[in-house]
Amino acid sequence: MLKTLQHTLFRRFTDNYIKKGTKMFKRNFNRGLNKSPVRLKKVDMAAWILCVPFIFGLYFFQIRPIIIGLSYSFCEMKGFSPIGFAGLDNFISVIRDTAFIKTLINTVMYTVWSLVIGFWVPIFVAVIVNELVHFRGTLKVMMYLPCIVPSLAASLIWYFFYQPGQAGVLNQVILLFGGEPQVWLQDKNLVIPLIIISMTWRGFGSTVVFYLAALQGINQELYEAARIDGAGIIKRAKTITLPHLAPIALLMFVKQIIGIFQIQSEPMLMTGGGPNGASLSLNLQSYYYMFNYFQTERALALGTITFAILMITNIFYFRIEKKLEIY
Repeated sequence: MLKTLQHTLFRRFTDNYIKKGTKMFKRNFNRGLNKSPVRLKKVDMAAWILCVPFIFGLYFFQIRPIIIGLSYSFCEMKGFSPIGFAGLDNFISVIRDTAFIKTLINTVMYTVWSLVIGFWVPIFVAVIVNELVHFRGTLKVMMYLPCIVPSLAASLIWYFFYQPGQAGVLNQVILLFGGEPQVWLQDKNLVIPLIIISMTWRGFGSTVVFYLAALQGINQELYEAARIDGAGIIKRAKTITLPHLAPIALLMFVKQIIGIFQIQSEPMLMTGGGPNGASLSLNLQSYYYMFNYFQTERALALGTITFAILMITNIFYFRIEKKLEIY
């Protein structure tokens, strides 16, 4: 009886919360239009009409699911429906799980290795391509081609590269030079860096495009003056290129941390989280909670924990960055 009453009250609360949020959004949106000091012209109205699909998509496919997921993570679930308020029990259950600390460390290691391997590669390649005179367009196309490969296909390609024994492509190359075959993804010390290498191959081309666009905005007279003074490519990159790339590099740094911290499909397709949980990430564990173990409340709680970690990390980082700007 008590659980039925809790379930009824909670459903009424969440339904009213979502309805009130939608009404408040519409009311504030209309109020902003009505109180605007400048009358909307036809061009402005056309612009607003074009923004409507994006606004609705943002609300219904991002903001609303986040709100529902955060609220349901504090509930006892039956399938995908809340049946009562659980407080912090779901979070305590997830944290007490023996796999939580291991998956958290693995996710941090994914982030660290992505910054060590993947963060500097696009900067280096963009600087080299920007200095080239011939075949620049061809190289741009070749670098961007891996970006159009779906994540599933890219993971399977690299899975065949990393296969142990004589069937693997890399092992066949090693055998040609008289070496011994390696186990690659079955080595718990190598599995995370190898997955990061495959992700870097697939994603660095799009990042190179951003850096090349930033490089094109640098005043070429600075490079000409540096060449006259006898500065080589390394000195020009150190004194001119890298300082001008700092803003976009900061943006890519934060974007990469957020993206890698949510890694899921690559370890799921290439290793399934193995060997012995060595490549299991927080998002992949949340996926297993939801679809393998059918523990919806644990999946939502772990997703909320991941969201909170990312928020705290980014706030802390931007505060440090602002202090550095002051000095």
